[in-house]
Amino acid sequence: MTKRTGGRILVDQLRIQGCDRIFTVPGESFLAVLDALHDTPEIDTVVCRQEGGVSYMADADGKLTGRPGVAFVTRGPGATNATAGVHVAFQDSTPMILFIGDVARGDRDREGFQEIDFPAFFGPIAKWAARIEDARRIPEYIYRAYRVATAGRPGPVVLALPEDMLRDEVEALDRPRVPPVAEGPDPGAVQALFELLKEATDPIAIVGGADWSPRAAHHFANFAFRHGIPVAAAFRRQDAIANSCAVYAGQLGYGPNPKLQQRIRDADLILAVGARLGESTTDGYTLITPDHPGQTLVHVHPDPNELGHVYHADLPICSDMGEFSEMIDEWIDPDVVRFSCGEKAHAEWLEWSEPKPREGVALDLGPCVAAMREKLPESSIICNGAGNFSGWWHRYWRYGCMPTQLAPTSGTMGYGLPAAVAGALRFRDRPVVCVAGDGDFLMNGQELATAAQYGADLLVIIVDNGFYGTIRMHQEREYPERISATQLANPDFAALARAFGGWAETADTTQGFVAALDQAMGRKGIRLIHCKTDVEQITNATTISSLRKNAKA
Repeated sequence: MTKRTGGRILVDQLRIQGCDRIFTVPGESFLAVLDALHDTPEIDTVVCRQEGGVSYMADADGKLTGRPGVAFVTRGPGATNATAGVHVAFQDSTPMILFIGDVARGDRDREGFQEIDFPAFFGPIAKWAARIEDARRIPEYIYRAYRVATAGRPGPVVLALPEDMLRDEVEALDRPRVPPVAEGPDPGAVQALFELLKEATDPIAIVGGADWSPRAAHHFANFAFRHGIPVAAAFRRQDAIANSCAVYAGQLGYGPNPKLQQRIRDADLILAVGARLGESTTDGYTLITPDHPGQTLVHVHPDPNELGHVYHADLPICSDMGEFSEMIDEWIDPDVVRFSCGEKAHAEWLEWSEPKPREGVALDLGPCVAAMREKLPESSIICNGAGNFSGWWHRYWRYGCMPTQLAPTSGTMGYGLPAAVAGALRFRDRPVVCVAGDGDFLMNGQELATAAQYGADLLVIIVDNGFYGTIRMHQEREYPERISATQLANPDFAALARAFGGWAETADTTQGFVAALDQAMGRKGIRLIHCKTDVEQITNATTISSLRKNAKA
């Protein structure tokens, strides 16, 4: 062994673990890492414009690859800015590692410049949060970080790096690459599942979430189609199986198909695979109650601590999602009948997801999404943050098999553009679309600079109604006609995109949007369509006038 700086040892471990990209805003507290990256061409360093963008991009990269997305930020405000992405990774079960440059070891507990107790600060929203005190132990910590981030229910790990530790020159033994661990399901439990299917009359599956993968998607779709079982996607997991699958029944969450909700209420057997059955997916734990009387729940999850955590599971199965899905796909039981409800549920979703023009609406987002479906392939990656605008794409876009959706289940704003940048850098051969509301976009709009710097090809669609639309919707329900703190004065978004070297067009009619989309499709780089819409069309299913009328009834 030869002596290396802590920064060099750390970067060497990342390379060994297969890291090929990091996202960062540089800080003086981890200069030794930046210096080591200078001599490591195997790792692409993406410099962002705010630490929120850094952590969102790392989360998105983890979703896209199934490997931990890696972020580096500095202490104090750098770390606190990055908390939003760590929270997303925790709630979305995304593998991610956030490294934070920290104060020198000898200065700790003096409330030094930008000092925070990071293990305590991040502990509640990370799978593991720690500080590396000894450069000799960096290989041990990195090995453990990759194992923790990917094992069971994936999630974020946070490691603080004292700046003097990174400068130490020591001898350290490299650890090998973390091998994958995939726990297969108990065959007896799978047999029990098929026995329950024999007794069922109206089964339904809810899929997507922790440890979901293209392998799981392929095998589960085969299983569900063969047995005619409707498959609903958990909230913002719409790419869990290809929406073209003949038993795909649509998505749960906000604004789902009422017929799908009724199917779940009427189901006698619910097969939840990967999903936590969280608040959004279950409409506040009411669509399926934690005790679900009259319904049998089979809950399959990679984390044993999740099974029985909220929901009583009649048949809990702890397993890797790919292993479970492959086993049930290959399981032969000739006594299981094929259900007819799968194709019926798919037909209901097809009808629900077909936009119908609204009378007298100048720029109608439903037909705009339909136009996108005609011009963009199923492999397109659709990225969005939080806001009512996303409901049009959740309802009308038809997602291909994962990864084709980057959308936070935590409901965070500002996620769409950083996620789209990460997607465009990871998949340069696929169309990437950021869909953002006006309030949503300006929370991380500066990452257009990152897109421009690294030559990312992405289409940005901004839905501008001059309001924080979701809050305005709730406001009208609770306090009709009393508008407070929700109105926005916006810039010329098209001019903003041009300032970053992009192409842009403004549309205030449906025809104008379609024409702009045609122009955008023939170009590369940053392309932005600024859609000026009427706040009256507050969601894809209702209007401000209707909300006011119902509130006063």
